[in-house]
Amino acid sequence: MFSVAKDKIKPIISITIDEEVVLKSTLDQCKEPFIFLKKQGQLFAYASINNPLLELLESKNYSIEALLDQSKSIKSICFLSKNISFPSLFQIIGEPFAIIIGEDGEPLGYIRREDVLAELFKQENKSVDLLKILLTSIPMGIFVLDKEKQIINCNESGLKMIKSTAEQVLNYPGGTIFNAQQINNVFATGKTILNHLEITNDTGVLVDYCPILTDNEEVEGMIIVVQDLPMVEDMANEIEYIKDLNRDLNAILSSIYDEILVVNAKGELLRYSDNIIQDFWKVDLKELIGKNILELEDQGLFTPSVTRLVIEKRKKVSVVQETKAGRKILAVGNPVFNENHELDRIIIASRDITETTRLKSELQEIRKITEQYKKELDDFKSKDRFLKKLIYCSPKMEKIINQVKKIADFSSTVLLNGESGVGKEVIAQAIHQLGKRSSKPFLKLNCGAIPENLLESELYGYAKGSFTGADKNGKEGYFKQADGGILFLDEIGEMPLHLQVKLLRVLQEQEVIPIGSTIPIKVNVQIIAATNKRLEKMVENGTFREDLFYRLNVIPIQIPPLRERTEDISLLAFHFLQQLNEKYDRNYHLTPDAINVLEFYSWPGNVRELQNIIERLVVTADDPAIDAEFVSQFLSLGINNKKIKPVITRVIPLQEAIDHVEEQLIVLAMNQYKTTTKAAKALGISQSSVSRKYQKILNEKNIKIENLSSI
Repeated sequence: MFSVAKDKIKPIISITIDEEVVLKSTLDQCKEPFIFLKKQGQLFAYASINNPLLELLESKNYSIEALLDQSKSIKSICFLSKNISFPSLFQIIGEPFAIIIGEDGEPLGYIRREDVLAELFKQENKSVDLLKILLTSIPMGIFVLDKEKQIINCNESGLKMIKSTAEQVLNYPGGTIFNAQQINNVFATGKTILNHLEITNDTGVLVDYCPILTDNEEVEGMIIVVQDLPMVEDMANEIEYIKDLNRDLNAILSSIYDEILVVNAKGELLRYSDNIIQDFWKVDLKELIGKNILELEDQGLFTPSVTRLVIEKRKKVSVVQETKAGRKILAVGNPVFNENHELDRIIIASRDITETTRLKSELQEIRKITEQYKKELDDFKSKDRFLKKLIYCSPKMEKIINQVKKIADFSSTVLLNGESGVGKEVIAQAIHQLGKRSSKPFLKLNCGAIPENLLESELYGYAKGSFTGADKNGKEGYFKQADGGILFLDEIGEMPLHLQVKLLRVLQEQEVIPIGSTIPIKVNVQIIAATNKRLEKMVENGTFREDLFYRLNVIPIQIPPLRERTEDISLLAFHFLQQLNEKYDRNYHLTPDAINVLEFYSWPGNVRELQNIIERLVVTADDPAIDAEFVSQFLSLGINNKKIKPVITRVIPLQEAIDHVEEQLIVLAMNQYKTTTKAAKALGISQSSVSRKYQKILNEKNIKIENLSSI
């Protein structure tokens, strides 16, 4: 603190604007550089008296309004006593003068900034140094560089951080101590560089490089601000620790089954956990934040209030609350005290104890789900889930599946040909699951199962108000719903000719036009068509468009009937039987001779017929062991035996094949008709031949025949 000489205090020449005054004569008599303005006896503004101001006032006929336009508010001016403190100096530096206040609180005059600074350096204390005081007061390290990039000043904090002395730093190039490249960049660009990490063997600091710019934006020097890295690391570690702690606390609150409430000492709700008791509060808890939950007891929402009891007793309280709906809630309130042993928080944990039974059921369900997940995981390790539907071992099906794996990565149109029941839809699903569209929809539509007048609207959709009875909001068709995925069109041969034209457009342009609209909609759909008819023949007869056929026949796949892949019959039979055993908790099994009968049958209904027969056997069987005799009585129903033809799947000697077929036919006939006479009639040979050949078969199998009937 230092005092100001009286001779440096200038008088205040003022004009009261709410009184009439001759402005020109006042200005002529004023010898000071500033004139002050008063209103209602108080200073409120000032103006610098200079030639531009006088010329302006002369042009405006010395009007008070012109002077007011050029004046500045006095609010930013510093008001001081005769004794000036060092912090006040920094306020004075920013303004042209400061007003001196007398002991009575009234302005004595003003002192110019230049006089204050000059007076400062005339004091007896020669050590007064504003810059030194400023630098010493800053806790961070400060280094000042001149235009030649030499260090010309610094503070003690900075020297400690770089573990150096003033003699080793001052008047040395800044690049010898700090990063020379960063210093050069700042001088070259005039831009500040922040948070540059600099580590040596002895020190580690965080450095900011700040340019000192002139009015012309030229770099005249630089200020380097240094922060001690350990201090920065401690702050960062503390912030990270708080973040981790907050994250852990939130995770703990989310994982706790109980409802957790945090209430302050007044009973106001501060926060709550994600797990809230349903149908308890009757209001969104967000609306209760900051509100007093003691009032809810007065409203009869629950009783008693655990918050009120904790506030009264200042200890842990457990109560059973009963709601209006009759539900019972166990609430436990724990008080939290501050350093002065004053109640600061109340932590309330609540649980619906009427749900104990439900919790037990949920636990059992979770166990079941866990076991199910384990089973599914085991299934994934052995084969993909969709491959469970593809039961085969025949070379023909192996070839088809390999073909499916190849084409699944493409979006080409696929045409599946095959008899009814061979599994065309399963092959279509395999293409979907193995391909890039597996995460997108797989929709299927049977073109023969939907009436012709509805098929178009199902495929293409319709705009709102398109026809009577239509949905008022319109409807998206299968093409739009399957966008990005696969649309499986089964029985494509049943599609009417006029819809075949529209389907051709979808395949060519990849766009659909809903019924009642003229605006085409782009779609990205892969088409898989299936048919059990010969489309080539239909093209010749004019019932199927030739151009559509070639559009669909990009990737044709011919799925063989079950009679041409007898190797798959036993595998499929065991698969269907296992499914039914698991479904109905049974333990049925097929005997070897039953498998022989199944393999000999031609299966006109293919896999679907085999599945139905297996189910029929399981439903009607009395014995867990299903034998050939039991099987054969179902295979003959509704089947013209003369149309059944044996299928040979590999090349064998002709006589061996004849003997094998003859043996199967005789065994099958005897199992079905029981007597040699009826068997002979069915086989078209003599009774004696059947008896002799059947006896030979039994002898070869070491089976003794008794009372062989010829009736």
